[in-house]
Amino acid sequence: MGSYRICVCFTRRFKGTEAAPPLDVKEAFNKYALGGTHMTADQLHRFLVEVQGGGDCISVADAQRIVEQVLHKRHHITKFKRHTLTLDDFHHYLFSPEFNPPIGTKVHQVMTAPLSHYYIYTGHNSYLTGNQLTSDCSVVPIIKALNRGVRVVELDLWSNSKEDNVHVLHGRTLTPPVELITCLESIKEHAFAASPYPVIITLEDHLTSDLQAKVAEMLTQTFGDMLFSPTSESLKEFPSPDKLKYRIIISTKPPAAKRVKKNGKRSKETKDSDEDERGKEPSDITNDQEDDDMSGTDTTDHSLDDEDNEDCAPELCPSSSSAYKRQIAIHAGKPKGSLKEALKVEADKVRRLSLSEQALEKAAELHGSDIVRFTQKNFLRIYPKGTRFNSSNYKPLIGWKYGAQMVAFNMQGYGKYLWMMDGMFRSNGGCGYVKKPDFLLSTGPDNQVFDPKTELPVTKTLKVKVYMGDGWHLDFKKTDFDLYSPPDFYTKVGIVGVPADKKKKKTKTIEDNWRPVWEEEFTFPLTVPEMALLRVEVLDYNTSEKDDFGGQTCLPVAELRQGIHAVPLFNRKGEPYNSVRLLMRFEFI
Repeated sequence: MGSYRICVCFTRRFKGTEAAPPLDVKEAFNKYALGGTHMTADQLHRFLVEVQGGGDCISVADAQRIVEQVLHKRHHITKFKRHTLTLDDFHHYLFSPEFNPPIGTKVHQVMTAPLSHYYIYTGHNSYLTGNQLTSDCSVVPIIKALNRGVRVVELDLWSNSKEDNVHVLHGRTLTPPVELITCLESIKEHAFAASPYPVIITLEDHLTSDLQAKVAEMLTQTFGDMLFSPTSESLKEFPSPDKLKYRIIISTKPPAAKRVKKNGKRSKETKDSDEDERGKEPSDITNDQEDDDMSGTDTTDHSLDDEDNEDCAPELCPSSSSAYKRQIAIHAGKPKGSLKEALKVEADKVRRLSLSEQALEKAAELHGSDIVRFTQKNFLRIYPKGTRFNSSNYKPLIGWKYGAQMVAFNMQGYGKYLWMMDGMFRSNGGCGYVKKPDFLLSTGPDNQVFDPKTELPVTKTLKVKVYMGDGWHLDFKKTDFDLYSPPDFYTKVGIVGVPADKKKKKTKTIEDNWRPVWEEEFTFPLTVPEMALLRVEVLDYNTSEKDDFGGQTCLPVAELRQGIHAVPLFNRKGEPYNSVRLLMRFEFI
């Protein structure tokens, strides 16, 4: 464990020892090795099927391959004198995330349903490097987001000072711009680095029709055949992720035509932005805003701005941005009237509606069933409130439990809500698309839909056992936690999900040990396991100040593999540590 100097003349020495395999590991080895000192590939195969839940997915040949890989890694030999595992080899296999991860790494869900049937990994203000007011605009955060599997990228479009080019920046702030063409080229290069499934670009558009036409040219020149352009002006149903592999999809509000007043003079152009309201609470938002945020109330405001009162004959309202309009596959919009009207499902059209996080909470109180019904066919995007200047985030489960596909997050921020977002999208092989639970997509005989407020019975119980942890001595300096001794680690384990399923537990604290052994078990009854996430966090206990962070992960409960697995931990920003991991067991009752 090393020596820690307390003062000039006094040094504390701590003995470092390798932690022995847990009792459950020893018992499993003895059982499947039939009491012998070595486990064959056939015996390992039985263990993988009966304990690890491998079923028909694992063969004897797969088990043989595991044996060879473990022996090669541990003993650095390519020609094996033996083809069996000792107890230490078996323990090493179980404690290696590379060989024995807690969830699968392949796409396994049905990918042929309409796009609206999936949760989609969604970024907010994807071009910002830091806070919402003064940070640089850059392609770097866009590239990072795409490489971590994000499938929805948001760009805010503004004209440059000469009004002859298009910049991406956070409007009405001090964020220095980046050119749109640079962003588009970076998206093209990195769009499918992490996943072959479609990338959606949501545009917050503040442009004149001339610049919209310029954007259309940029999109065509950059993406070419990759760009998905619908054959009809509006789609009745959106294609599936499978059909849209390696395609780029544009989503914004279609440009409105120039309107001609009764005196024959042309009016100003309508604003076509899908802009997030900044710094306003839902009660402050009025009908003349430039986005499609809703207050969540059911009152109808029929006051219209000057343009909405103008008469316009169809033949006098040409749009110089027709090419741009044809490129918009997912139409966004700000319907007039109440939120209930905005949530109406149209038989011949699919569209996108955006709500702020507060507006969603208010809307859920009054129109919960309408939201669920709307999201069965249409897209709902939720975005952070405008006062999150530091790029913080909000609880994503509020949107998910009502079926919102695009819960938009500040990927440049970090914290427990972003950890939850990362956890959700570790599902389905990390491809960025996660099939919504069937209960959010089904309709009853009287057209009733799932009500997230309904109290449900427990349908499944998850048992979690935390055996031990290791790797901190490799990824941290010896004084990163405590100056005068090794860390005092404990693990927090909890469920994030519907209110009835939320629960937190923690292990005892193991003092002065870089390789803590806890061997503690916790039970979590679940009413909606399909929406539950298992949160794990390791902390170093301090008596006089805040406990030090030692790693975290968030895992989708529905994806957990039964049995004993190595759980890799991540830092505060969601980046994986090289070596830090826990050995845990998962069992469903």
